[in-house]
Amino acid sequence: MTPIFEYKFEVRDYECDLQGIVNNAVYQGYMEHTRHCFIKTLGLDFVQLHNNGVDAVISKITIEYKRPLRSGDSFVCTLDVKKEGLRYIFSQNIYRLPERELCTKGHIEVVSIVNGKLGHATEIDEALANVQKAILMC
Repeated sequence: MTPIFEYKFEVRDYECDLQGIVNNAVYQGYMEHTRHCFIKTLGLDFVQLHNNGVDAVISKITIEYKRPLRSGDSFVCTLDVKKEGLRYIFSQNIYRLPERELCTKGHIEVVSIVNGKLGHATEIDEALANVQKAILMC
């Protein structure tokens, strides 16, 4: 399956542990940054959403580690998303470049808190609906 979004990175020295590999917690940061960049491409801004009473928060995250990344490695973090009820389900993989070797598989569930209560975020739903339409049209 072709992802709907990709973001390219390079491992920085300080992200590695004593074993010389990227610390496990750093992968979550890579995935989060990719989601934030994706949201920006939809014309959404987390600060503006928050100011409008909408906060998208992680309710569950699972990461499977397949191969380690090391300092200086180039890699890409991919993203797919679907909506299930109140949840946005993100599937995110990290691939080492240039071979596109799978390093991690992530499953992230996000919900929206609207004016302090769990609910549907109309702005996010509409932006994602447009992405889905664009994918179907390709």
